[in-house]
Amino acid sequence: MKNNFLNKIQQSEIMYKCLNCGREVKVELKTAKKIICPYCGYRILRKTRPKVVRKVYSD
Repeated sequence: MKNNFLNKIQQSEIMYKCLNCGREVKVELKTAKKIICPYCGYRILRKTRPKVVRKVYSD
């Protein structure tokens, strides 16, 4: 199960936000040699949080 989860992460595209221009960029980790913004060339990107809200219940 753990190996299957890692394969899904590696195959999926991950959304990053450029700290210079503010645009969202999709990056495929499997094929990307460098993670850079294709619009401005800035190399510092921040991973965006998913829009899903999760509730955790405790006892």
